Amino acid sequence: MHWKKLITNKRFGQEDAHPRRHDDRTEFKRDYDRLIFSSPFRRLQNKTQVFPLPGSVFVHNRLTHSLEVASVGQSLANDVAQGIMMKQPELKETMFTEIGTIVATACLAHDLGNPPFGHSGEKAIQTFFSEGNGLKLKDRIDPDFWQDITHFEGNSNAFRLLTHRFKGRRNGGFVMTYPTLAAMVKYPYASAYANEEHEKFGFFMSEAEYFRKIADDLGLKRLSAEGEPLKYARHPLVYLVEAADDICYEIMDIEDAFKLKLLTFEETQEALLGFFDERTKNQIMLRIQSEGITDDHEMVVYMRARVIGILERECAQVFIDNEESILAGTFEGSLISRLGEHLSEAYSKCQSLSYAKIYRSKPVVDIELAGFKIMATLMEQFTEAAVHPERFYSQQLMKRVSNQYDIENADLQERIAAVIDYVSGMTDVYALDVFEKINGLSLPIV
Repeated sequence: MHWKKLITNKRFGQEDAHPRRHDDRTEFKRDYDRLIFSSPFRRLQNKTQVFPLPGSVFVHNRLTHSLEVASVGQSLANDVAQGIMMKQPELKETMFTEIGTIVATACLAHDLGNPPFGHSGEKAIQTFFSEGNGLKLKDRIDPDFWQDITHFEGNSNAFRLLTHRFKGRRNGGFVMTYPTLAAMVKYPYASAYANEEHEKFGFFMSEAEYFRKIADDLGLKRLSAEGEPLKYARHPLVYLVEAADDICYEIMDIEDAFKLKLLTFEETQEALLGFFDERTKNQIMLRIQSEGITDDHEMVVYMRARVIGILERECAQVFIDNEESILAGTFEGSLISRLGEHLSEAYSKCQSLSYAKIYRSKPVVDIELAGFKIMATLMEQFTEAAVHPERFYSQQLMKRVSNQYDIENADLQERIAAVIDYVSGMTDVYALDVFEKINGLSLPIV
């Protein structure tokens, strides 16, 4: 793969268009702005990250997480660009200089497809079809579509959200640039490869041709033979998006757990300072003292910032050192997994601590249980309406569905797709509100 081909300003859905521009923004900055001001991005503020949405203590939601990932991703990409252009100065005169904006935008988009209640919501959609009443529909729809919905996954849904031509949308969708779309696809293969070993994939079979068009134009290395389901090597910038997500997800969860008193100050300090040698630890503590920081929360914030800083720099260096194998499509693992022994050990300890004290904590388990029940019920009732649109109650339910979702299509498969698009696009609070209303648990107040 070659940088000059990997970075293009061609737009999906406007390949032959030459629209007028009224300002000096680059095409990649337009992508960034388009996402920031979009409704799906705004709805992330009301979607669970890990912990329940905040009460008196504010913790991360999908929106704040995405903004932080974009910030780290941009720093990573800028450092990588600087390092690579020192070796290949000819890239200074190309669009390669824009990779910071491309990565930041892909980071903003990486969680757009997540349904309400995160992984619990994903499982509710999957198992409604694989284990629940949706199983009876298997013989009535296309096998490829069945593979998509029984392995419903937020990453692939984000790609669908940005490329699918929903009803009533101007130009048929977001019309993003090819590199931005490719950089957000962490697992560049179709849902046909999904099984117990490979739970994740990058695009549904319904959007496979869209990804093929993008991948072939950018020169991504194809890993599947002709006639087999699509499978490609990653766009190199995916590694930077993934690293930014890995850094923010793990380290910010530690900070949130401390705020919620799931971790003690001593546990949090030990986890964060574990990334540094003894000399640097002492320097950090001396800096905290010299700045007059005595509040435990402020100390954690400072230590967390130092951890993110060192992980960002080291991940950028791993990318620069392995540029050749990354472009060849032979690089294995993630940037985080290729850090030095000390950093890898500290990161693994944070993961173990998170699993033991955070992801299995009562507040997290409770939101997963409640979220699964809410999502399963919504899938049950709206799918039943899609299967039997002639019924009175079905018609009443379908009136709740936004016009952009083709719930009244003559084709059953399209109606089911509309249900999934509608339910997965909800926020946590909206999903709960609809759940309560359609089950007669609450009434609207006028």
